[in-house]
Amino acid sequence: MRGIRLFFLELRRLLKSRITWLVIFLTVLSPAAGLFLYKPASSTMLSIYLANPSIAGGLTGGVLFGLLTVYELDRAGRSCTEVLLNAAVSPLRMAMVHLAALIGTAALTLAAVMTVWLPVSRAMIGSVFDAGDYVLAYLIFMGLALPLGILAAAAAFQFTCRSDLSLVLFAVFAGLSLTVWAENWQFCWLNPSVWALSDDFSNLRIYRSAAYMRFTWLAGLGGVWTLSWICIRQYGKGLWGSFVRNARRIYRPVTALLLAGCSVMAFVGQPMVDRSNPDETVFSLDEIPYLEEVVCSGRSARVFPDTSAGTVAGQAAYQFQNTSGKKQKVDFAVTPGYRISSVQVNGKDAIYELGDYQEYNEAVLEVEIPEEKAAEVTVEYGGFPRENRNMSSMQGSREISREYLCLENAALAPRLLNVQPDEGMYPAVIEITLPDSMTVIPFGTAEAEIVKKQDNGTSTWRYQDHGTGGIVYAGDYIRQDIEAGGIDIELYYGRSHQKIMETAGAAEAVKTVVDYCTEHYGTLAFGSGGSLKLIQSRVSGGGYAAAGASLLDETDFTAANLTDSRKGAGYGEVMIHELVHQWWGLGCMFDNSDGTDPWSAEGLTVYTTFRIAEKLYGEEYAEKNYLEQWRQAAEEYYLNFYVRNPEYLAALPEDRQLEISNSLEYVRQYCEMPLKIRKAEELVGGEEAMDQILCSLFSRELDPAYPYLTYQDFLDACGLKEEDLNLDQNI
Repeated sequence: MRGIRLFFLELRRLLKSRITWLVIFLTVLSPAAGLFLYKPASSTMLSIYLANPSIAGGLTGGVLFGLLTVYELDRAGRSCTEVLLNAAVSPLRMAMVHLAALIGTAALTLAAVMTVWLPVSRAMIGSVFDAGDYVLAYLIFMGLALPLGILAAAAAFQFTCRSDLSLVLFAVFAGLSLTVWAENWQFCWLNPSVWALSDDFSNLRIYRSAAYMRFTWLAGLGGVWTLSWICIRQYGKGLWGSFVRNARRIYRPVTALLLAGCSVMAFVGQPMVDRSNPDETVFSLDEIPYLEEVVCSGRSARVFPDTSAGTVAGQAAYQFQNTSGKKQKVDFAVTPGYRISSVQVNGKDAIYELGDYQEYNEAVLEVEIPEEKAAEVTVEYGGFPRENRNMSSMQGSREISREYLCLENAALAPRLLNVQPDEGMYPAVIEITLPDSMTVIPFGTAEAEIVKKQDNGTSTWRYQDHGTGGIVYAGDYIRQDIEAGGIDIELYYGRSHQKIMETAGAAEAVKTVVDYCTEHYGTLAFGSGGSLKLIQSRVSGGGYAAAGASLLDETDFTAANLTDSRKGAGYGEVMIHELVHQWWGLGCMFDNSDGTDPWSAEGLTVYTTFRIAEKLYGEEYAEKNYLEQWRQAAEEYYLNFYVRNPEYLAALPEDRQLEISNSLEYVRQYCEMPLKIRKAEELVGGEEAMDQILCSLFSRELDPAYPYLTYQDFLDACGLKEEDLNLDQNI
């Protein structure tokens, strides 16, 4: 009871301190730094106006409360009252009271931050604001950083008993998180590795990852603090003498060891990221030789995602024809994180082995089938799917929730590695059971249908597919059917994005782009079957296409992106720009490895958007909103000091170089290159001639070794040299 009374007395004393209120005030203001200074996340509204402020608030608040902790713990020493205080209250008890009061103050500060920034965040984020995301972001990204800062600073002071040395140790520890450890999601204790939050779908996977990292560090720093607490000086003894005396009560060192042990176990046994080979030039799983006398004649899978826990359970069956007359070992790829609970062959338990080696987010399951001619292998699997450690700083792709999931290849069901198909295909029947609110979309030509509704609010979907793996998307989607370019298009986007997509005229933009590009450049290879699904995915950093389907990254259609004047004069034109990338970017690929090269998918995409705007709104509109802006940006570019004097750019700090290079790269790709293409159009004889050239480039025969469209390909098709397209320096 005395400890509780001391806690409230200390808390009240802290809240009467001007220094404390200064720290609280600065911490409440600190999320603003995420809007202007520290912006690790990008692309979506929640990234820009929620993730960045909350992460910046946690970083700043953690440091401020660390400084406050050292200041408060050194108070007795500064005022020369340490002897009197220790006579009245045990220094061990007082250390615990100090810690509890500081954490209590941090909790009150967090409540103030969330109250103050709620209306601001709601206004900035707009229609995609979500209260659940707001609470989780501030609790995990910011809230848990404050006690971590307090624990780290308090432990440093209790070990050293010197404010100057403890501040240096705390500064080094915080600096490591921001520099050396910044790219390692488990080590960056102060600034969690969050690259983007989804506006349209859930973010539970990222919150789980950040929370796991935070609690791992809380346990670790809790153990370090407990050890430093045992080392608090008493009875005139030094660090070692005090430790020996204070450790007589065995629960104290045991607590420190347990906390530290839990932290180490959590760190080593983390369930979020796999152990894939970091050398991404190795493809050993693809090099496993095929069994010559074994074929797969069919497969099926029943999949049961748990949208609350983020896990998957399933049962997959494979039919094999074995004409070798002897036992064979069949290899499957399994997503790390999945456990194999049972493997049976022809209804009997079989010999199998799940290997430890992992590559590209897959491990090898080896199953022995008998010498019998026909064999059916049934695999029961399930667990929490891990992500590729080589992409650990961009976690989120394994999101499984009531709003969204994407199960790719081995994450959907074990993928065959060393067995050839029967008659050129792997016929497959897939069933997946999900909440009634979710729509299932197979990525490809297959169409899913509901075959059964359960009483628990779930539905079972079924579809037939081909291939060794397969991809399925599911979520709270809205579907719009559009006929354009001679094909039937199914446009799927998240329900929470409906208002933005309607404002941008999504359906009209799709029809305009598909009609125009099909007429001028040709039909998309992945839409040539007469139908095409355009599926909006959760923020992923890119898109891809296959026969019958193409992916639209949600970052292309955020409110922030749709107001980007670089891509178009309004919502609808930016929507057109992003859809044109189906031709210039996916249908026709570009090598973007050199950021200084102006030749990219953006040049032809911006040019095509200009041509469509010219057709829709007239030459005067296109001249004002496109050509004039390109010329102005290019003129400023050629006058830029660092363009004229690149040696000075190389002398700048790396972060400043990157900032300037990115701005220059934008002008080269979005303004200079479209102007060059426009000049090429004039030199080859006009728009119709340019359309014929681009059509021939789009439909050209690809070199499998290097399937990219190069600037030289474009120049050769136009019959021009690079210097022919040099722009007048005084545009």
